[in-house]
Amino acid sequence: MSNLTRKRRMRNMLFIITLVYLGLIVRIAYIQFFKGDELETMAYVQQTLDRTINPNRGTIYDRNGEILGMSASVETVTINPTNISNDDKEKVAKALSDIFDLDYETILKRVKRKTSIETIVKKVDKEKTDELRKWMQDENIVYGINIDEDTKRYYPYSSLASHIIGFTGSDNQGLDGVEAKYDEILSGEKGRIERKTDAKGAVIGNGEEKYIKAVNGDSIVLSIDANIQSIVTKYLEEACIDNECEEGGVVIIMEPKTGNILSLASYPEYNLNDPFTINNEELLNNWSTISAVDRNNNLQKMWRNKAIADTYEPGSTFKLITTAAAMEEGIVTETDKQGEFNCGGAIDIAGTRIKCWRYYRPHGGQSLRNALMNSCNPVFIGLGQKIGVKTYYQYLERFGLLARTGIDLPRRSRKYIL
Repeated sequence: MSNLTRKRRMRNMLFIITLVYLGLIVRIAYIQFFKGDELETMAYVQQTLDRTINPNRGTIYDRNGEILGMSASVETVTINPTNISNDDKEKVAKALSDIFDLDYETILKRVKRKTSIETIVKKVDKEKTDELRKWMQDENIVYGINIDEDTKRYYPYSSLASHIIGFTGSDNQGLDGVEAKYDEILSGEKGRIERKTDAKGAVIGNGEEKYIKAVNGDSIVLSIDANIQSIVTKYLEEACIDNECEEGGVVIIMEPKTGNILSLASYPEYNLNDPFTINNEELLNNWSTISAVDRNNNLQKMWRNKAIADTYEPGSTFKLITTAAAMEEGIVTETDKQGEFNCGGAIDIAGTRIKCWRYYRPHGGQSLRNALMNSCNPVFIGLGQKIGVKTYYQYLERFGLLARTGIDLPRRSRKYIL
C-alpha cells in the first residue's frame, strides 16, 4: 500500500469522525436548548409520585348565616403496586376488599398492575381508614398503601333549595346550581404529596415525602332566606299534590326594594346528598330496566330549575304593563268613569277570537278600575291596539322586559322574557 493511499484513507477517516462529532454536538445542543424544558418535565413526572389533596370547598350560607352547603372531612386510599412486594399482594388485596366491602378479584388486579399509583376508594369515613391503619401496623406494611385527607360535600337540609344550590361531582367539582356557577370561587387550590421514585415506580432513598398544603375555597352568601324557602317549599308541595300538578310548580319571592331573591322554590326537589338517585318512586323501582339515555334524560329533568330554565306566558299580570303604558300616553286616566270601556264577552284579533274569562255573561260597561279588577281581556286588548305596536314595544323595552334577567345560575333559558 502506497503512502498516498494510506494518507487518503486517514484523511477520509478523520473526515468521518469529524462529521460524527459534529452530529453529536448538534444533537446535544438540540436536546439541551430546544427539548430541555420538555425532557425536564418528563423526568420530573417519571421520578416523582404525586398524590393530590383536595381542598375544602367554601361554605354556602343563606342571608342569615345559615349553612346550606359545607365540606366534611373524609379520606381517600390509593396504592403504589410497584412498592408492594409480590409476597404481600394477595394479603393487601384481601385486607382492602374486606375493610371497604370491595370485590377481591378487582382489587387484586389493581394490586398486581405495573402502574405507579391506583385509586382504591374515595371519600371514606375515618373510622374505616383507621381500621386500615391498624392492619398496616399489625402486618408491618410501611410502603405501597397511602391514606390521604380528602373532603366530601354535605348539605344539612338535604333537598331544601336544591335547584339553587346544585351539587358537586366525585372530584369536588361543581356540576349544577351555585356550586357550578361559582366553582372557581368555592373550589380552592389542590395540594399534593410528592415522593421521589425510579423509572419502575420504586421509592428512591428513604422515601421522604414533600407535603404541599391545599388552599381552601372561599365561602359565599346567598340572598336566599332558608326560613322563607322552607315555608314556601312546604306550601308549594301541598298545592301541587292537592291540585295534581303533574309538571310540578314554581314559587319566587323577591324583595321589592332591592330585587333580592328571598326564595326560589321548584317542586319536586331532589336530595342534594344523593343527587344521582331519581326522586320519582315509580321510575326508581324500574331504574335498572331503563336505558342509559332515558336515565340521563330523567335526571336532567329532575335537576332542571323550572323557575329559570322554562318560559311562561305572563298572563293577566301583564295587564298592569298595558295600563301603565296607556296612562303614560294619556289614552286613559285613573278617573275614567263607569261605561268608558265595554266588554262584549270576546274580541276578534287577526282571525282569532279571544274570550273574556266571563264570556258567557259579559261585564258590559266598565271603568278602568273595574276592568283591572275584573281582569277583562277585551278591554286590555283594545287598549293595546290604541297604544300601537311600535309604542307598546318601546314601553316593554323601558320596563326591561326585552332583556335577560341576568340571574347568576346555570341552565337558565336562552330566550328573552318576551
